[in-house]
Amino acid sequence: HYLLRWLRETKLNQNFLICLTYINIVVLQHLEFRKHMKVDTIIDDWKPPEVIERYVAGGLCGYDREGSPVWYDIIGPLDPKGLLLSASKQDCLRTKVRDAELLRQECEKQSKKLGKYIESITIIYDCEGLGMKHIWKSAVEMYGEILTMFEENYPESLKKVLLIKAPKLFPIAYNLVKHFLREETRQKIAVLGSDWKEVLRNYVDADQLPAVYGGSMTDPDGDPLCKTMLRYGGVVPKSYYVRDSIKVKYDQCITISRGSSYQLDYEVLFPNCVLRWQFASEGSDIGFGLFLKTKGNETKKVEAMQAILPSERYNSHLVPEDGSYTCEEPGIYVVRFDNTYSVLHSKKVRFTVDVLLPEGHTGKQQLQLTHVNACNG
Repeated sequence: HYLLRWLRETKLNQNFLICLTYINIVVLQHLEFRKHMKVDTIIDDWKPPEVIERYVAGGLCGYDREGSPVWYDIIGPLDPKGLLLSASKQDCLRTKVRDAELLRQECEKQSKKLGKYIESITIIYDCEGLGMKHIWKSAVEMYGEILTMFEENYPESLKKVLLIKAPKLFPIAYNLVKHFLREETRQKIAVLGSDWKEVLRNYVDADQLPAVYGGSMTDPDGDPLCKTMLRYGGVVPKSYYVRDSIKVKYDQCITISRGSSYQLDYEVLFPNCVLRWQFASEGSDIGFGLFLKTKGNETKKVEAMQAILPSERYNSHLVPEDGSYTCEEPGIYVVRFDNTYSVLHSKKVRFTVDVLLPEGHTGKQQLQLTHVNACNG
């Protein structure tokens, strides 16, 4: 059964020898992964840091109608930045490996109990509260590593993902991570509408579904949140922080002369795209602002700029700055780094700026204008 997972996942329509060769390669890679991560002993010999156990939301709760374990991911309370400032990325990844092994063991227990082979799980993904903090670039990179690890090492272990309470930001968030998922995995994702409670009961019996999600299951004390089985996370207290900042790889590095500014134009073609930025300066602060170009004076052919975020000085030499803006209307948006107030010193700035597109739009439809304006005085 275990080896058949790898074969089914490939969907290879080749001869037996080719399939056998492929399985040999990927299983050997998986065994190397297990050795490197100490997977065989991870449940008994390793425990996640306290901050992860307390502030990563979700957990195992109940079984679906076919007897498969049901796992909950509760995204809203998650504090990605607080977690990455308090625990290493390796600890976050190792925690997910440990969860995967616990679920694999649970499937084995269910197989013995029910007398049939249980090999996959159902995930209920609660998106209520999904916000800009969750699509912070460093967080998305971590999600990508976790998803890649699952796709490469736990094939065919996912039966269905039932996604509930998706906000307007969801299409953009999904667009950021979907390329980490195989097409077979994407086909297993169902985004439920306003009747999600009724639909969930089609997959999970009421007595196996927490009352907060439309079932009848509660804790012994009657708590509908089932907190003895599910964690609800929250903002990580700064007392857990073990570092002041997160190492970020920036796309560009520029030096802005004294008394000058530097701006980049981005043409946003679709409404509700998200413009996202991260930057850090060296030695001293730097001004930053976001503007939208308007028609201005037609006769003089002068472009005007509407201030979306008026230029403000940031101490990004002390703490790297990050932020985002939802572009409700298409147009040319201008990101401006301002050093006009400095009469003595030039500033070195490292930054990443990108436009996040909703699902259904490809990266080719996003256009960053190639010209960059440097203005003096």
